Amino acid sequence: MMHKLFIDGGAGTTGLEIRERLAERDEFHIVTLEGDARKDATARAAALNNADFVILCLPDDAAREAVALIENPHVRVIDASSAHRVADGWTYGFAELEPAQAATIAGATRVSNPGCYPTGFLALVRPLVRTGLLPHDWPVSINAVSGYSGGGKTMVAEFDGADGVTAHRAYGLSLEHKHLPEMQRHARIAHPPIFQPAVARTYRGMLIEVPLPLHALPRKPSLAAIEAAWRDAYRDQPLVRVMSTEGVGSVEIEADAGTDRMTLRAFGNADTGQARLIATLDNLGKGAAGAAVQNLNIMAGLDAVAGLRI
Repeated sequence: MMHKLFIDGGAGTTGLEIRERLAERDEFHIVTLEGDARKDATARAAALNNADFVILCLPDDAAREAVALIENPHVRVIDASSAHRVADGWTYGFAELEPAQAATIAGATRVSNPGCYPTGFLALVRPLVRTGLLPHDWPVSINAVSGYSGGGKTMVAEFDGADGVTAHRAYGLSLEHKHLPEMQRHARIAHPPIFQPAVARTYRGMLIEVPLPLHALPRKPSLAAIEAAWRDAYRDQPLVRVMSTEGVGSVEIEADAGTDRMTLRAFGNADTGQARLIATLDNLGKGAAGAAVQNLNIMAGLDAVAGLRI
């Protein structure tokens, strides 16, 4: 069966990456609006309402407007913006987050794609909170750096077009960020994490780190216990890998660039009782387009990793 798919905002970075993953697929017919039709409200409304599936690759306000244009109850939507990640009536599209999450996505009509930073953070933290290794009210912090493609066309043009752009830039210094409600809600923690994002002069890739004083946690978990919780949570999940850290002296931001997978590693010092939990992924892969295609596959009843790069 061929499904009709409309990608609203398909000319943007995420939309182009989605198209690339679907290019060799015969399960989907991609509806395209050419030229001025892309900005024509009537043409867009028709495309949105005549599709089986819609993927929104738009700014938040534009994504909300697109959803409001959909009157056909049979249209199923995946929103890659942050507009609906904590909204009522929307299913969170991180298939590996909870044991029944993929099944919930499969039956949903409205799915919100996770953010790139929250994907790594939640993968590291949620299994620990669920098993009680990390108290839900613990003051968690997250240090994270992304490739500059995560900033969309404006940031890509900035980094590609100027030799003087810095190699590494911290931002979000007000400790306010649109990802924080998403991280708190879906990790099921009592407080927003202290989020320290940065962007590096590399096109794609992402490194997310959560430091933990294991000696201060009530259950004083070992690194082995943390790894065991991850391995149990992501058993039979081909897009999430738990890797040994034996002999590993460094982790690069590009470790999973060009793929749709994510890798988790737990480093630590037994003498000090401290740990550094690190997730690597591609901000355009598992952090954006790869996740959207994974959700599309699940909703269409197909192999969840069809067309993805493992």
